[in-house]
Amino acid sequence: MSPRRSYDQYCSAARALDAVGDRWTLLIVRELLAGPRRYTDLHADLPGVSTDVLASRLKDMERDGLSTRRRLPPPGAAYVYELTDRGRRLLPVLLALGEWGRSELGERRPTDAVRAHWFALPLLSSLEGEGLLEVHLEEGDFHLYAGAEDGPVYGEGPAPREPDARLDLDFATCEALARGEMSLADAVRDGRATVTGEGTLAKALLEA
Repeated sequence: MSPRRSYDQYCSAARALDAVGDRWTLLIVRELLAGPRRYTDLHADLPGVSTDVLASRLKDMERDGLSTRRRLPPPGAAYVYELTDRGRRLLPVLLALGEWGRSELGERRPTDAVRAHWFALPLLSSLEGEGLLEVHLEEGDFHLYAGAEDGPVYGEGPAPREPDARLDLDFATCEALARGEMSLADAVRDGRATVTGEGTLAKALLEA
């Protein structure tokens, strides 16, 4: 394992960038916020990253205390990567970067890859309250945990239990939300997003 490069500056921002400033590292964190992931799953959801670079970044993250690797018990018997507590504390950083980068999105380019669950963090920024939200898009379903202090922040597919609210919206509306062109409350009021459910999160979305 190669030694970690450093800016050699006595500055907390520089020290943070020593650990997470390499290309792909924060996007790997974004994927691992969903919980334990296999290497093949990470590679599939990080289009454009080479196998060598992904393997190197994962080793660096383990060395720096951001993630760990463990073997699943039989019959899985595969290795998975997951964030440590230190790694999970990068969630506010990613939320802030997403907020800052909204103006950079623009219209989707023909070369832009997209995954449905990449909209989990922008939606999380728009939610008030706590609970499990299941999101339905034509491109795929995902769920997210609003107000979660530990454990997964979001996951692919339907919610693992009865959600507090369900949200149905089309991809164009999701893109507009990600770009900051409308709020989730506006999308619900305008009928571009439909909320169902009996939980407090559903009520908060409908009353916003």
